[in-house]
Amino acid sequence: MKLSIILPIYNEEKTVREIIERVKKVKLPNGFKKEIIAVDDGSTDASFKIAKKLIDGKKLIKHEVNNGKGAAIKSALLKATGDLIIIQDADLEYNPADIPILLRPFNSKSVKVVYGSRVLGKNKPSHWTFDIGGRLVTLITNLLYGTKITDEPTGYKVFRKEVLKGIKLNSKGFEFCPEVTAKVAKAGIKITEVPINYQPRPVSEKKIKWYDGLAAIYYLLKYRISD
Repeated sequence: MKLSIILPIYNEEKTVREIIERVKKVKLPNGFKKEIIAVDDGSTDASFKIAKKLIDGKKLIKHEVNNGKGAAIKSALLKATGDLIIIQDADLEYNPADIPILLRPFNSKSVKVVYGSRVLGKNKPSHWTFDIGGRLVTLITNLLYGTKITDEPTGYKVFRKEVLKGIKLNSKGFEFCPEVTAKVAKAGIKITEVPINYQPRPVSEKKIKWYDGLAAIYYLLKYRISD
């Protein structure tokens, strides 16, 4: 089985080298192989130059302007050849060493989607605004869609490729996360969770803001009644 690791990058010159090297070093379970597809989403720093030295040119995409995380993911999906798709943020908050743990549930053919839960991992919480916001978004997800998950906003989401091919994704920004969760749930696909590690970076360095939580709630409500 093949895993496509999608790496959206935007102004991450301080961490992009380390994250790529750590992803390359990850040892997958027997029978798995991997490809890394990196998308530089209009970075204005040295991120692209660094990534270019580490990623096969055929698997490195450059957006001339910043289009958003969702747009970067969709560009990468066009090149992905894996049976499974995982999104790996470039900011080092999520540890690539957890990738094998995220793959274990796929030993069962009935498992289609796996989320890495920071809550189940009993990690030190992020800043209280993000912690409360994440829990609220998760609660609203469960109420609207009948899911029983603990961490909707997690950055670690893994899908069988046919799941993503089977749903229409419109989002260009951070709203990709609530949109894909909403549409997976509406399709009747169960989301399996496993505990993961999480190392939040300082609030001042985060690209996601508190108001993105409000946007997530809006999109969860929107996709409850429309596609």
